[in-house]
Amino acid sequence: MLEVALRHRYGRAGFALDASFTAPAAGVTALFGPSGCGKSSILAAVAGLLRPESGRVALAGEALLDTARGLFTAPERRRFAMVFQDARLFPHLSVAANLRYGLRRAPAQATGPGFEEVVALLGLEHVLARRPGRLSGGERQRVALGRALLARPRLLLMDEPLAALDAARRAEVLPFLARLRDAAAIPILYVTHALDEVDALADQMVLLAEGRVLAQGPVEALAARTDLPLAARRDAGALLTCRIAAHDQVRGLTQLDFPGGRFAVPLRAEPIGSQARIRLRARDVAVATEPPRGISTQNVLAAQLVSVGDATSSPEVFLQLALGPSIILARVTRDSIARLGLRPGLAVWAVIKAVTFDHAVPPPPPP
Repeated sequence: MLEVALRHRYGRAGFALDASFTAPAAGVTALFGPSGCGKSSILAAVAGLLRPESGRVALAGEALLDTARGLFTAPERRRFAMVFQDARLFPHLSVAANLRYGLRRAPAQATGPGFEEVVALLGLEHVLARRPGRLSGGERQRVALGRALLARPRLLLMDEPLAALDAARRAEVLPFLARLRDAAAIPILYVTHALDEVDALADQMVLLAEGRVLAQGPVEALAARTDLPLAARRDAGALLTCRIAAHDQVRGLTQLDFPGGRFAVPLRAEPIGSQARIRLRARDVAVATEPPRGISTQNVLAAQLVSVGDATSSPEVFLQLALGPSIILARVTRDSIARLGLRPGLAVWAVIKAVTFDHAVPPPPPP
């Protein structure tokens, strides 16, 4: 487990950071929030690149920073690897040489994926002889990820690694980041202000604003809360982890099982049995008090209305709907609340107009 507690002020009247959180021993913990909320400052302090006024950083019970004891472990001794927005590759070295530089930095006793495994994991076989100047932006970031992983760090830090890429290159790199997450088996601290990256990669989220932690926990749990700034976003909605249950080639549909039911979506390429996380945006969920008939929407599921948001402070109101053990959100007008007599405990039908997928993970490389 990674433990972080930091307090720091930039100048007498400058930005103040006062943040504490924990991250599990494996998987991705996303530091999420708007620009200027302190995400990169936290990452710098964890890496040892920033010496906070007070605080503590510990990994697996070993303190690396403890200002109360006067303890500060130098960055190079922490065995953390960092990936930045720009790849920071050696321009005079080939891709293979850049990757092997990371391997040379790994302690002799450290374990982790080998050179060939990382190359296959990140799909770099065809660019090993090239220099960085002949790579696309997405390819450069994949090399940077591979070099970091080959250093066999105890903790991987990523500071908005996709921010400098256009949408096409981001979509290219995200699946490989998911592969890396699964192969690394170490904690990953991931800074981003892009919610789709959180959806695709993160297991835990630390939600930040103005240097403070507003909430932390599993991504699915925070997405379903209507008391957080996430609810003010146009893409606010619930996250569900589903299993690909069946493909119907004739009808062009894929069936997704989730705790509490099944969705039908346009035909997907993932094999049966694979997992997919989906976002159900609140604005894409309507509510009916009677079973709808004669509509084109495929997904109409019986639900129970769990809660109704404050119907006086906004023209639109969030509903929390239970589909078995799963909670989803719907955004409706105050008029709908009154007209349909919506109240907690009411049996309703959730009419799901659209399902947004995270980025599909490519199949694993051959053994």
